[in-house]
Amino acid sequence: MARSAPITKHADSKGRITLGEEFKNRTVLVERRGDEIVLRLARVIPEREAWLYDNKEALGAVRRGLEQAKSRTFAKRAPDLGAAKALADQLLDD
Repeated sequence: MARSAPITKHADSKGRITLGEEFKNRTVLVERRGDEIVLRLARVIPEREAWLYDNKEALGAVRRGLEQAKSRTFAKRAPDLGAAKALADQLLDD
């Protein structure tokens, strides 16, 4: 991305600046580099969801499931909800 010409902004009494309409509702990383401040756009993964990205097998299963749903490929048999409940109960007891 090409650099744009610098724009002068003034921080308010609480240290805030506005970045403009194109940045509304975006998350940015603030990085100090000497006398410069660099803002980088970011996406944040909630802590409780980060495990999925650390577990390649689980992430692959989720991605396969999403692709199957997109292509409307469904299981021929309904899942055994009783077995799933028993497993969940067992895991909660441990």
